[in-house]
Amino acid sequence: MRTVEWDAQNNQLRMIDQRVLPGEFTVLSYSDYNEVAQAILDMVVRRAPAIGAAAAFGLALAATQSTARQKAGLLADLREAGQTLLAARPTAVNLGWAVERILRQVQAFEGSTDDLRALVLAQAQRIADEDVEINKRMATYGAALINDGDTVIHHCNTGSLATVDWGTALGVIRMAHEQGKRVHVLVDETRPRLQGARLTAWELQQYGIPFEIISDNAAGYFLRAGKAQKVFFGGDRMAANGDVANKIGTYMLALAAFDNRIPAYSVVPTSTIDLSLAHGGLIPIEERSSEEVLDIQAAGQQVAPAGARARNPAFDVTPHRLLSGIVTEFGVVYAPFEEGLKQAVEKGRTEG
Repeated sequence: MRTVEWDAQNNQLRMIDQRVLPGEFTVLSYSDYNEVAQAILDMVVRRAPAIGAAAAFGLALAATQSTARQKAGLLADLREAGQTLLAARPTAVNLGWAVERILRQVQAFEGSTDDLRALVLAQAQRIADEDVEINKRMATYGAALINDGDTVIHHCNTGSLATVDWGTALGVIRMAHEQGKRVHVLVDETRPRLQGARLTAWELQQYGIPFEIISDNAAGYFLRAGKAQKVFFGGDRMAANGDVANKIGTYMLALAAFDNRIPAYSVVPTSTIDLSLAHGGLIPIEERSSEEVLDIQAAGQQVAPAGARARNPAFDVTPHRLLSGIVTEFGVVYAPFEEGLKQAVEKGRTEG
């Protein structure tokens, strides 16, 4: 199934619970947009493209929940739901992009409230379907950057679980594998939530792609020793100049790749590019609960001493100067990035 999927029979949103993978494969159902917002916050669903689709379907649930009989009342209920959904994960720009896209179309709609409710669901489904198509296009462009026999370092999780289906950076690796290229993946654990060790490794097993898990701070060793030829990661928000906010640890990985002249690529759909922000210093960075750091155990024992404090930024910003290229659904953008990203976003708006 898709990571995020509408259940038409029951008018519910179904999502794979990524918190319990790889030990369990569980699908949760939601009929309330507040529950969807909480699921986004709790990381039942995660990464920008999947979050965007989940938020879109959250609005569809809000339209269903609303008892308003007039357009003005329904619009007010949808805006309130949109604010609740937007507050769940502020760094992931796709969330706001999806909510704003639907609200713009709702505002301009002329028709009955029943037709308006149907429109919201249809647009949410369109966003989900477009995500799959876009991911496959990015994968085709990105796979051309991978040579037969390459070892690739991959950070966090950017596969089917991070999107509606297929994936961004991991989708590139999957496409290269399906093209017959021999690809080996070094999977960063991605602390503190271990999305690499838990989710990326699980996905690679499903695809039959050879991989090994490494600690985040081992990446520099493999890059310096010439044991990796490429670095791929995704992005949760990209500024107009190509600076990209991605899962914490991406900046250090990109620095190590740059210092060792190893190409590093960010794979992002144009919906993740925020042209309103001139540079990455303007991207809001979510800081999550310290418990995600302090609750880590080793051999069944708590790692941190009792009473310890921790800081837990969920993302860092990688400067565009460290990127070899940015893979979008319209091709690979190279430095200087500003004009190429602008053109790609304009194409995306035209298609959308």
